[in-house]
Amino acid sequence: MIQAPRANADQIEYWNGEVGRRWVRRQATLDRVFAPLTAALLERAAPRPGERALDVGCGCGTTALALAERVGAGGHVLAVDVSRPMLDHARARAAAGGGTRAPIKWLEADASARRFAPSADLLFSRFGVMFFAVPAAAFANLRRALRPGGRLAMLCWRTREENPWMAVALGAVLRVVPPPEPMPPDAPGPFAFADAGRVERVLTEAGFGGIAGERLDADLVVGEDRDGSDEGPLEEAVGFVLEVGPVAALLKDVEAEVRERARAGVLEALRPYAREGRVELGAGCWLCRAVDPAAPTVPDRDRRA
Repeated sequence: MIQAPRANADQIEYWNGEVGRRWVRRQATLDRVFAPLTAALLERAAPRPGERALDVGCGCGTTALALAERVGAGGHVLAVDVSRPMLDHARARAAAGGGTRAPIKWLEADASARRFAPSADLLFSRFGVMFFAVPAAAFANLRRALRPGGRLAMLCWRTREENPWMAVALGAVLRVVPPPEPMPPDAPGPFAFADAGRVERVLTEAGFGGIAGERLDADLVVGEDRDGSDEGPLEEAVGFVLEVGPVAALLKDVEAEVRERARAGVLEALRPYAREGRVELGAGCWLCRAVDPAAPTVPDRDRRA
């Protein structure tokens, strides 16, 4: 039996603090770095004109804005996150836009426990679902937000070793600072869904059907020599991986001298990946899809917008 979800208090505090503000500052860089992963997820999710989408862990709004463009003025996007700094930034970005995209409702809420009306055609998440305290209960709650036959499309990271864009910097920092206390492999965090079997078990327990996962690999450009940039590719790459990767928590309370040693170590670790004006490292994800089996889905070729 699925337990009732408990509050994700630690994660809510984490994303409303300096980390959330840091992601706001790095929003443009994050968009550029994750662009190939975002594009692949949008392609597989296939949002259609007139649909209603629920974006879980919408962050600074990039995916919600992309969904709104695709579902158009006849559709609707509900964008949910626990981080007020990121949602405020997302709202400002949306207000500055225009065109014929769908209206977006921005909601500060814990998606694992919030009760949603069963109105969504598409449940969508780019790296927003690995932090639930009780994943099966969270997904069961989210499934109830779907119309009968609605579908899920999401991205989650595979193992640390399959993600050099995080692992290289982490290895360098761990030569300078003590390692953190080991966490259970299924603890909330970026690699909580690294095991594809666990993802399938969680979604099955939550009541989803038609579960399919595929490996998605991409090279992420974490530093680049661009016109108008005053940072070299290596310096840009170091700043990026230290601020948005898992090493940020390790360096949060260290002294300035230790931080500088860690930074120097990361720079040297990334140097072999710098070539032709860019720093490029690999990323490995699971791209997972599923459906609410309450009603049969209509094959893509038979759907009408």
